[in-house]
Amino acid sequence: MTIDWTSEVKGVGAYAEINGLNLYFETHGAGRPMILLHGGLASGEMFGPILPALAERHQVIAVDLQGHGRTADIDRPIDIRLMADDISALIDHLTLEKPDVVGYSLGGGVALFTAVKYPEKVGKLVSAAANVRRNAIPADMLAQQAQVNAAAIPFMKDTPMYRLYQRVAPRPEDFGRLLDKMGESMSKDFDYSEEVRGLQVPTLIVAADADMAPPSHYVEVFKLLDGGLRDGGWMGEGRPKGGHALAILPGLTHYNLGTSPLFAAVTLNFLDGQE
Repeated sequence: MTIDWTSEVKGVGAYAEINGLNLYFETHGAGRPMILLHGGLASGEMFGPILPALAERHQVIAVDLQGHGRTADIDRPIDIRLMADDISALIDHLTLEKPDVVGYSLGGGVALFTAVKYPEKVGKLVSAAANVRRNAIPADMLAQQAQVNAAAIPFMKDTPMYRLYQRVAPRPEDFGRLLDKMGESMSKDFDYSEEVRGLQVPTLIVAADADMAPPSHYVEVFKLLDGGLRDGGWMGEGRPKGGHALAILPGLTHYNLGTSPLFAAVTLNFLDGQE
């Protein structure tokens, strides 16, 4: 595995006491606030390669979600809906005025539910490499997910996930506990189609052209947002009414999308573009 989540980019780190968590976040740059949410088994510093670009025009608040990175776990399942509550509480804690929320993979699901549950607190939403239905994931990948548990630790010691956790976690011995919780979370069926259909904030759906689910899945998600159903028109009059958009990024996979300059570029284009 060539992915490296070691980052030389340093922000201002702090903790917030939220919902029983000692939630860690790092702030980079200045400008309109953007909350940035990492993928499963990672932390905010996984975005190191693209943080300078994002922070050039935005105040980027990179959060370590429950049980990840520098945020210790608590007696609670890994559940994107509960973690969305944490992000809502962090917005209140920092007295942010409708920040944009950008998430990748697990963080993409947390970002989605932050916008679903708290639309009045969110400016724009970017949800990247986040599947809306479990049955969109191919059977071979579901079989791999079923093997995520503490027994997998010996096979993960050379991975960036394990190395990162051992380097930054408050309790490095909890990696097996995190694997158990992630495996349990991924074993549950889900279909968030109705939640997507009801989104009230401008939303960008992002996926790699070789993502965990096929590109057709993300096109279906875009259709739930009134996208891809008609010609867009010379003046864009046929585009989705809510200001939604779709980006399928070429030459990428589920595993390197979150650190790609293409991801940074389409995110900034969407966030900084006209309504």
